[in-house]
Amino acid sequence: MAPLTTFDIDWASWLGTLVALLVGIAAVAALVITVRFIANRVRGRSAWIGDLERRIRVPGMTLAFLIAGWIACAVTAPSTLSWWEVLDRILLICVVLVGAWLLSTLVTFGVERLMQYDSARDDSGPEARRRQTQLTVLNRLVIVLISIIAIGVVLFSFPEVRAIGTSILASAGVVSIVAGLAAQSTLGNLIAGVQIAFTNAIRVGDVVVVEGEWGRIGEINLSYVVVYIWDERRLILPCTYFTSQPVESWTRKSDKILGTVLMDLDWRVPVDAVREKFMEIIEASDAWDRRSANVLVTGSEGGYVTVRFKISAANSDDQWDLRCLVREKIITWLQQEHPEALPVTRVTLESPE
Repeated sequence: MAPLTTFDIDWASWLGTLVALLVGIAAVAALVITVRFIANRVRGRSAWIGDLERRIRVPGMTLAFLIAGWIACAVTAPSTLSWWEVLDRILLICVVLVGAWLLSTLVTFGVERLMQYDSARDDSGPEARRRQTQLTVLNRLVIVLISIIAIGVVLFSFPEVRAIGTSILASAGVVSIVAGLAAQSTLGNLIAGVQIAFTNAIRVGDVVVVEGEWGRIGEINLSYVVVYIWDERRLILPCTYFTSQPVESWTRKSDKILGTVLMDLDWRVPVDAVREKFMEIIEASDAWDRRSANVLVTGSEGGYVTVRFKISAANSDDQWDLRCLVREKIITWLQQEHPEALPVTRVTLESPE
């Protein structure tokens, strides 16, 4: 019987490098296929698993192939060559950066899942907006921290940078003062952004009046806030504005809001008839939430009487529509039924003696 032939691979040769790379690629491919198979099997019961697999597919595969290639080169021929130190440093930097990319993707996915959970409960009240704001700012803050740590690890992988870092730390007092003065505005906005998120001063979706403009808080970033104005303009303000300037909020505790319509009418206005017509108008409208409604004469100066119509609505949009409706209907009704109630200017002419 012929003896069995064995093949001994010289891992220090380029053939060993090629074999190690092929083994690494095969292992990563098997891992990817397994993960995708499991994700496809459970996707029907848990749709979020399929979404997670789709998001981490590219950064995860890239990281796995980089690590496999790094290990293969480290135990074979390239590790004995003069340029291995450079290649080793490049692979380390790539692994750190891709790892940060993967970690940021996981953090963002987790935050979005929490926000979708709130949306699924159909909760659009102040507490839901508070949680959405905090999660959004926290997500961006964590991603910034991950990026800073990754860049720091990359820089400190160079001995020269570590030496510079040691000298900087030795004079940290002076550096911190200079950096604080140079970046006072930027740091102030960053701190204000975190403060806004966790003190519940304003939230994404809040209705506010800022700089004389009515709109909704559309975005809260780490350094600035975007207000969506009602006419589709965008007002961008630094975060420090909302911690140092007064802001009128219409949805601080609840979306419910009161509104008023003021009319200057003639003294001959039939207030009881106006009150009856007002109730008829708002009872026919779905925008009135039936919490509050009244008509009062609140002024009688300058030759006119001021009639105030107070109405309540479930939110600011309904309140605006209801105010416009009341104003239009009452004006039309007065023109048709009680023209004497419309404001007039009286002039008395006295004959000379």
